[in-house]
Amino acid sequence: MPLDVSPYAGTGDAATAILSRWNSLTAPALRAAVETLHPWPARMAAYAFGWADRDGRPSGRGMAAGGKGLRPALVLLCAGAAGAPAESALAGAVAVELVHAFSLVHDDIMDGDERRRHRASVWHAFGVGPAVLTGDALLALAMATLARVPRPGAAVAMERLSATLIELVHGQAEDLAFEDRPWAGRDAVTVEEYVAMAEAKTGALLGCAAALGCLLGGGSPERADRIAVMGRQLGLAFQMTDDLLGIWGDPSVTGKLASSDLRRGKKTLPVLAALEAGTPAARRLGELLTAPLTAEGDLELVRDLIEDAGGRQRTRERATACLRRALDVLDAEGASGPAAEDLAVLSRFLVERAS
Repeated sequence: MPLDVSPYAGTGDAATAILSRWNSLTAPALRAAVETLHPWPARMAAYAFGWADRDGRPSGRGMAAGGKGLRPALVLLCAGAAGAPAESALAGAVAVELVHAFSLVHDDIMDGDERRRHRASVWHAFGVGPAVLTGDALLALAMATLARVPRPGAAVAMERLSATLIELVHGQAEDLAFEDRPWAGRDAVTVEEYVAMAEAKTGALLGCAAALGCLLGGGSPERADRIAVMGRQLGLAFQMTDDLLGIWGDPSVTGKLASSDLRRGKKTLPVLAALEAGTPAARRLGELLTAPLTAEGDLELVRDLIEDAGGRQRTRERATACLRRALDVLDAEGASGPAAEDLAVLSRFLVERAS
């Protein structure tokens, strides 16, 4: 029976339970890995993961729904879908979460974001230099964790993670470069350019997570390549939903300042899709975007114009299409059983989440 691809099936509670269950396996191994670092970056890493406050006191926070813990859960579930025990892919789950944390720490520095998940970002709490060091430490630890896997698939897994890191850098470079390009004219960023960037920046790591789970679970490289397509499509759906939340999300839920992407002139899919509509609302939107957006009234008008020009709806439709393609891969691979069902629930959750 084909997996349910409806994105609005009330999956929030179910997804939270799934993430909690699988991340209870990952969390102890992740903490043990971080504790091998020098005490200073280890303390900042604990802050980045939400385990401790700025002074190193336990915070009671940790892996939770809303993105945190998604990637390691994806690794373990893909190992299960390959018919292997989740423990066989635990090192891959830890490595992927370390890479994700590294990317967030460095992204916040590059984007100048002072808040992440309802509190100061690492660089804002500790300084730029210490945050760079922490990100570097997390990246090095991710590679070391995967290198120690005593399995035949370890070399292939290392090669895949290395290639993913190069792709992440490419995607982040494109994202930063887009900010200096105009909203209109020959040099304007197109929707398809954006999608290619998002696949590299966000889709690549989820694709890697899915592939590592398959490889470390005993799957062939060929099957891992196919499963990676599912992860990439989920990553695109995740990023597109993030773009929507960046404009219309509730800051008390998302933990980010309202309309921070619009204020910074960041090229996101809802805006680009609206501008390509060619309607009066799209043309008015283009005029407003030529000047910095500072007043709340201007931001509210821009949000309304993006919606009137169809940017919000087109982004939602694209995210849902990515979800459908991801679940089509699971169907084509004949995935079944509890792990496959959990993957379907988490996949639908990615396009209905509120943070």
